[in-house]
Amino acid sequence: MSAKASAANLRSATRLLHAGAPALRDGAGPVNVPVVRTSTVRFENTAAHADHHHRRAAGERVASYGRHGLDTHRALEDAVVGLEGGHRAFLTPSGLSAITLVLFALLSPGDHALVADGVYAPLRRVDSTLLQRLGITIEYFSPTHDDLASLLRPNTRLLYLESPSSLLYEVLDLPALSAVARDRGVIVATDNTWSGGWFHRPLALGANISIQAATKYISGHSDLMQGIVVVDSPALAAKLSTAYEALGLTIGADDAYLSLRGLRTLPVRLAQHQRNATAVAEFLQQQPQVSRVFYPALPTDPGHALWKRDFSGASGLVSFEFRHATPATANAFVDALALFGIGASWGGYESLALAAQPERLREHRQWTGDAPVVRLHIGLEDPQDLIADLAQAFAAAAPAL
Repeated sequence: MSAKASAANLRSATRLLHAGAPALRDGAGPVNVPVVRTSTVRFENTAAHADHHHRRAAGERVASYGRHGLDTHRALEDAVVGLEGGHRAFLTPSGLSAITLVLFALLSPGDHALVADGVYAPLRRVDSTLLQRLGITIEYFSPTHDDLASLLRPNTRLLYLESPSSLLYEVLDLPALSAVARDRGVIVATDNTWSGGWFHRPLALGANISIQAATKYISGHSDLMQGIVVVDSPALAAKLSTAYEALGLTIGADDAYLSLRGLRTLPVRLAQHQRNATAVAEFLQQQPQVSRVFYPALPTDPGHALWKRDFSGASGLVSFEFRHATPATANAFVDALALFGIGASWGGYESLALAAQPERLREHRQWTGDAPVVRLHIGLEDPQDLIADLAQAFAAAAPAL
């Protein structure tokens, strides 16, 4: 950012557009951060080599080896820290590796963690295949049905949330939950991928750690895998840094550059995703084949009041429940769609559809239905074309109803 402009006086979209921009040298310089690829860092002499190692050990973000990243990585870290309002960011190869980093950095054998039951499902696999084997206890609970204070134990070290939740978009009262946990000295982490970090700032609402799969909205183009962890304090940064180094986590400079490219257009992309998704959600509400639409921006959604209080917008994810249908109906509907790809990810420019697995739905205490659910990611196509495609898919699936 130019020295002529003070970041403190700029609005969020302007800050994000200029965050991590390269400085001018000799009166000129590139608009975009150069892609700096290297496996080895050279040093002028042994004293400089030792100095870099000492500075890294003290927590300074300097590179003594290529895995630590250079200019491109630092620019992305700085931009995401500004986006989330945090202290330091850690870049990982995927969203799941970002989650795993947090769990491994903060939990030790004998520790207990409380995890919201609507979280990203692969976290449960990390629990069953790794954490249990290490003597770490994960307890799943419903943030809207259970009393959090009564579930906290003397050995509870972490409260892990996701708001809105996966698949059904249950909005949590993050300030209230965080206050209960932090009053007992429990660290609060939350998955913020749904908002892209733009519509929701969990660190300002009481969380200590915000996690994102940059694979989704930060990238915005379905062309990279990446995770990001942002922490709110030097103490947490030191804890995560130790685990980060030990696990050998890193990302390539090209992927860091692609995320930076995506960040520059994040506000305008998400605004259009919201416009399109709202139009689709309102259309779905009018369909006789649909019993319920899951989208917090709808006034009829149970989480609407909390969403309106704590969020500045909604993303492109919309789920709906069929009325009196079977899984075959949902599959027939998805197969009939022409403009929606069938895929498990989301956050890119393209629309996607996927029938939710019943076992995933049953993990949510919020879920009380028995009809199939389809998750849609509403992309950047013209919403009227998407609505027409959905209408013909309902008609095509009608014989299975």
